[in-house]
Amino acid sequence: MDLTAGHVWVMVSAALVLLMTPGLAFFYGGMTRAKAALNMMMMSFVSIGLVGVVWVLWGFSMSGGDGVAGLFGNPFASFGLEDLIGTEDMIGAGFGATFAIITVALISGAIADRAKFSAWAVFVPVWVTLVYCPLAFMVWGGGLLGEEGAIGSVVGEAIDFAGGTVVHINAGVAALVLALIIGKRRGFGSDPSHRPHNIPFVMLGAAMLWFGWFGFNGGAAGTAEEAGLIWVNTLAAPAAAMVGWLITERVRDGRPTSLGAASGIVAGLVAITPACASVSPIGALGLGLVAGILAALAVGLKYKLGYDDSLDVVGVHLVAGLVGTVAIGFIALPVDGEGGGLFYGGGFAQLGAQIVATVVAIVFSAVMTLIIGLAIHKTMGFRVTEEQEINGVDLSEHAETAYELGGIGVGGSFRPVAESTTAPIKESVNS
Repeated sequence: MDLTAGHVWVMVSAALVLLMTPGLAFFYGGMTRAKAALNMMMMSFVSIGLVGVVWVLWGFSMSGGDGVAGLFGNPFASFGLEDLIGTEDMIGAGFGATFAIITVALISGAIADRAKFSAWAVFVPVWVTLVYCPLAFMVWGGGLLGEEGAIGSVVGEAIDFAGGTVVHINAGVAALVLALIIGKRRGFGSDPSHRPHNIPFVMLGAAMLWFGWFGFNGGAAGTAEEAGLIWVNTLAAPAAAMVGWLITERVRDGRPTSLGAASGIVAGLVAITPACASVSPIGALGLGLVAGILAALAVGLKYKLGYDDSLDVVGVHLVAGLVGTVAIGFIALPVDGEGGGLFYGGGFAQLGAQIVATVVAIVFSAVMTLIIGLAIHKTMGFRVTEEQEINGVDLSEHAETAYELGGIGVGGSFRPVAESTTAPIKESVNS
């Protein structure tokens, strides 16, 4: 089959989405302490490696094809993707892999500064297999929530164009569950060292995420007209969300911040993800503004409610994901003059479908993540020791430091420049 413009666009979009995970590494890495930056970035990078393997072997098969009780596809249907060789479906398989990668990588921000890298390396393939792939099948692969699924056929099919439920609500709920299982960081809420150590990294990461998000949302566009709407909405919503977040900071704290600008962009991107092909540009602006304000307010809830979501995955991805998914029931445009959201005279049908899909995603992700997280925590342990946390997880987990200043590693080890870089690090970790 000849390579068409549509095929090329999907491959370019897949590359853009893959770039989002290194962008997330910069975004998260800058938000941590200096002595945890490498570990945070490695949690994103290793997600690419682990999910890439899982997706080729059985992940793609589980997210589509013939289903098992409407919950997941047959893991062996396209095992190793051998049957896709010579078909255009291989392009879609590659595109889908990048979504699975970024979804699990998002979770890591909630457990920054205190998680064992080995435990994370076990969690990633297990969670993608048992949580991401089944939910992707339920929503996009013809499963329970699809038009002909057991739930979708009764309440109607929910709209989730690029991942409000499958990616952001899923990751946000999982992040909250893991944060509760692992517990708070030492000095949570009182130690000033937990402030972001590199805001330029955060802003660079936000820029890379926004750039890649045009592929994230636009990769599945079916027509030029739809692609144009998606592109403009992917510009409008995060722009409005950034403004909303900065206004909230100005009113609440007296000044807007760079971290707030970057976080507002991400909140707007999250909110528009499920709705990017279904709302007008005005609707995207309103959606982004609301998401930016609510997410800015939500990130402070962890101090009031007592859970330690290190990098605000819950406040940004779960809250903005909920806003974007449910808002479709209000502001979705009619299709061929029919349906649409409540504000367009479409009644409560679409709103009901959105709420049901949201509840299913929350419950499924919470229960499955709880089982996986507890199993790992009770067997190999998910958290480093207090001494390792104090010294920094970069040293304890990787025997590296992010910054070397005059022979002194920021992670805590003194290393004369002329000496070997290995032994002194080990001494510091074990001291």
